[in-house]
Amino acid sequence: MRFRFCFSLGLALLLLAARPLSAEESPLVQALLAPTSAQPKLIRALLEQEDARLLPILEAWRSGEVFLYTADGQRVPFILSANARADGTREALVVETGRPLADAQGQPLHFQAGTLTPLDTNAAIRRAIRDVTEVAGLSAPSSDTRRAAAERLGQSQRAEHLPLLQARAEREQSPEVRAALADAIALVQVKHGDLQAQLRALRVLKASHHLGVLTQLKELVAKAEANPGSVPPALVEAARSTITATENYFFWVNFFGTLFRGFSLGSVLLVTALGLAITYGLMGVINMAHGEVMVVGAYATYMTQTIFASVFGAESSAFHYYFIAALPVAFVSAALVGAVLERGIIQWLYKRPLESLLATWGVSLALQQAFRTIFGASNVPIATPWYLMGNTTWHDIIFAYNRVFVIGFAAVVVVGTWLLLTRTRFGLYIRAVTQNRGMAACMGVPTERVNMMTFAFGSGLAGLAGACLTQLGNVGPGLGQTHIVDSFMVVVSGGVGNLAGTVFAALGIGAIDQVLQPFLGAVLGKIIVLVAIILFLQWKPGGLFPTRNRSLD
Repeated sequence: MRFRFCFSLGLALLLLAARPLSAEESPLVQALLAPTSAQPKLIRALLEQEDARLLPILEAWRSGEVFLYTADGQRVPFILSANARADGTREALVVETGRPLADAQGQPLHFQAGTLTPLDTNAAIRRAIRDVTEVAGLSAPSSDTRRAAAERLGQSQRAEHLPLLQARAEREQSPEVRAALADAIALVQVKHGDLQAQLRALRVLKASHHLGVLTQLKELVAKAEANPGSVPPALVEAARSTITATENYFFWVNFFGTLFRGFSLGSVLLVTALGLAITYGLMGVINMAHGEVMVVGAYATYMTQTIFASVFGAESSAFHYYFIAALPVAFVSAALVGAVLERGIIQWLYKRPLESLLATWGVSLALQQAFRTIFGASNVPIATPWYLMGNTTWHDIIFAYNRVFVIGFAAVVVVGTWLLLTRTRFGLYIRAVTQNRGMAACMGVPTERVNMMTFAFGSGLAGLAGACLTQLGNVGPGLGQTHIVDSFMVVVSGGVGNLAGTVFAALGIGAIDQVLQPFLGAVLGKIIVLVAIILFLQWKPGGLFPTRNRSLD
């Protein structure tokens, strides 16, 4: 009897010390400590838990990165921190609390991953983890994670996910996640529901314009056309209606998205052409180096970025403010180049358009070679600052922040140029010289200084355009040649020297070019735009807003 009693007592103490489950432990920890045969069922039961640790711990378990620490008969699941110390060890973090694991003396424990034995897994456990991780995002604290999980489950169209989606939809509070859950439920019902459920699902998907069901619906319609009577007519009609509504919706989404991108490129073109319009209208000089002056602003932005990276470090938050500093630097750099160009070459070629065209073309070639010599023939990398990253969406139209900034910046430049021309003495001088150079000189206007300052100002605007282009595309020695032709088209079609004409022409040409490219291609689209401008100038040789001039030259 004494032997039997001692044996029973020892067995009870052993089971108590090695207890796998506890009412105080979370379901996640209970699943980790349970016997192998019970773990798959406990893992699947975690679907009802809203625990932020669930996904990362299950993924770590499947990857062999969860370990057990045993002390005084207690088993504690833990993981290792991401950061290693100098000796290669990592801090142990308790799964239950996320706090450091300590020994009996209260000292934090550190281990090397290679010296630990991970928690066992088998095929059944890995399948259970996979099933849970596929749908566990529905219970994540983050609404973005829940929405992404609902979209992923809807695309899978697995019937076993339907009860989970419906249960989550009943208690979901976020409107965006509720909409994603409704779409996911409808996607599953389209494939696995009865006729009435399918019709209700198609009404939901038609209202939400969901692209994920188009292929399936087109196959259904093709099946009905190939085998009449194989699909209920009501379902075929609903499928066709959903296809038409969704395709029409996204046609307009793509159209307005392309139009927005066209306006952003047109805004850069506007800033580039604005200075060209002023200098061409004032001086009658065909400046073929205007595109290279724009590239000066782009490379000035690159140099400013390089200086900020060397002073503050490319990983610091201060580095991202380089672009704000680069805008005035680009303006001043391009303005100085323009002033030197005007004083060194242009001032001797007034009223000689052919010679000015050839001379400035030679200057453009020299500048391109200088860019290649200094910066190399390949494009230079320019980082996008954090405040210009990302985008916002409105009715599925994506508005990138960098393009929104370019449009807003172009509007500020236009307003500033208009105030300069109409509200300052310098603007009065420009307008006087534009109307009648000889009379303005007789009235005491310093025409040579006005010429130089106007040319420098127009070149500075081109430098600002180059700075903006760094956020939209690559920067290389040949960047200016891709924009100079478009700039002259804007100036001529808008009206030489006219601010309003330049605005309308730049935005119009940029938008039309972007809208035509998806249908006709980049080359043919530009050809169509060029032909349209030629025909327009046959009708209105002075452009949209011809400039009235008292002189005949």
